[in-house]
Amino acid sequence: MDFIFAQSQPVQGSGILSFLPFILIMVILYFFMLRPQAQKQKQKEEMVNNLNKGDKVVTMGGIIGTVTGFKEKGKLITLKVDNNTTLTLNKSAIAGLSGKINQDDLA
Repeated sequence: MDFIFAQSQPVQGSGILSFLPFILIMVILYFFMLRPQAQKQKQKEEMVNNLNKGDKVVTMGGIIGTVTGFKEKGKLITLKVDNNTTLTLNKSAIAGLSGKINQDDLA
């Protein structure tokens, strides 16, 4: 019967052991959520910086076009959508290359 009463008494542990579960959760969050997102963002930034004339791209809005030029020191991109339509967009509006885009990148 003593083991029942022993369980109801508060356990006195060291301070670091009580924070160990929170530390483990943060480490797991970093490796499964934050780190992959940072790598994906870095890859996208590298892809946008390496765009060249003639590349087929998809915008965040789903518009597919061909890069025809750059304006304002490379901050803006000129896209040719069809024979009569040319759009000028910010580089951040590019979701990816036309053949390599995922639906998740558009969201």
